[in-house]
Amino acid sequence: MLTLIKNGYIIDPKAKREGIFDILIEGDRIKRIDSNIIPEKSATIIDASGKTIMPGFIDLHVHLREPGYEYKETIKTGSMAAAAGGFTTICPMPNTKPATDSSEVIRWILDRAKQEAVVNVLPIGAITLGQEGLELTNMQELFEAGAVAVSEDGKSVMDTALYAEGMKLAAGNKLPVFAHCEDKSLVKSGVMNAGKKASLLGLAGISNAVEDIIVARDILLAKETGVRLHLCHCSTRDSVKMISLAKEEGIKVTGEVCPHHFALTDEDIPSDDSDYKMNPPLRSADDVEALKEGLRDGIIDVIATDHAPHSEEEKSKSMAEAPFGIVGLETAFSLSVTHLVKTGYLTPVQLVEKLSVNPAKILGIDRGSISEGCVADLVIADFDIEYTIDKNSFYSKGKNTPFHESKVIGQILYTFVAGKVVYQKSRNS
Repeated sequence: MLTLIKNGYIIDPKAKREGIFDILIEGDRIKRIDSNIIPEKSATIIDASGKTIMPGFIDLHVHLREPGYEYKETIKTGSMAAAAGGFTTICPMPNTKPATDSSEVIRWILDRAKQEAVVNVLPIGAITLGQEGLELTNMQELFEAGAVAVSEDGKSVMDTALYAEGMKLAAGNKLPVFAHCEDKSLVKSGVMNAGKKASLLGLAGISNAVEDIIVARDILLAKETGVRLHLCHCSTRDSVKMISLAKEEGIKVTGEVCPHHFALTDEDIPSDDSDYKMNPPLRSADDVEALKEGLRDGIIDVIATDHAPHSEEEKSKSMAEAPFGIVGLETAFSLSVTHLVKTGYLTPVQLVEKLSVNPAKILGIDRGSISEGCVADLVIADFDIEYTIDKNSFYSKGKNTPFHESKVIGQILYTFVAGKVVYQKSRNS
């Protein structure tokens, strides 16, 4: 099968290629990149004039809920949401039921993904059995079964000695540790950022220290153990500062920011609305500015979604009672273009680095580039289309988003996985 993409503007920081080219795809590979490729009679032709072609996005942080919570999301529906958002590879976190704490569950997820997913699914294993923080998993088995990292996402391993031993084992098995940084002893009943808006709404707050204390601890443990540490969903100014200092010291640490944390502040929460409840919470304007600057300056390496679908019934409850989390796969690109590219914080090249190149480096996978001979995981997008987000059009089962009816700029038009079109925007969508 041949596909010829004509006249698209390629952005590929890894291959240092930027400009208007044609791309010929044969089977699952990129066969040729050149100007004015003459189409063969059997080729499907896509005109990408005025559009941008990028390596497929890689999301290091999603929750697919399967196994155990299929009423929230499945591997199939989550992968369809990913494709609609331009993501060709996603990494589901281990807080499923059962937890992804054994080779059997890792293999089950990979088998299920092979049958039903439309994008690449690379599972993340748990650090402790059942994510209970008491006994370490067999990380060698997790690695050999196909885990690309380990994490206790949804909680932190609060036993520091146990966590340090887990980091050593992860390092020995060449598995990065993806850290959810939250001091559980400080959270108590908090549901949103500790600040004026929390007081106004009469809701319990979550301080910056909840995150910052564990960020500091985990960086120091990474320095001691030599593990590759990736800090998930950073939300505070001090997290950015600590990552910067750690990098200056040569510690192997990277960080991610989610679109909701650079697009909204706690002051944007209109009322007791659980679609604005996520963990970590929306922070102050000062924190948001630090996150944007951290992305701009290369301190923060990755944009990830923390896609966390819940049922309508669960999210119809009050902030105090509803679960943490919002969906993000289908809005990440447009929010990034709107709040980072169009405002001058990131160039389109830098955005591709955050969404594709750097995540591939962290995982150590052969993705994140558009080159001859490479697997054809590609995205075609328009950086200038303005549209209104409609949660009812989401492929995800989860509709829990604070961005419903928000006007944004930038839209995914096509997503290719291994040369196959897995998403195409219809004219009416």
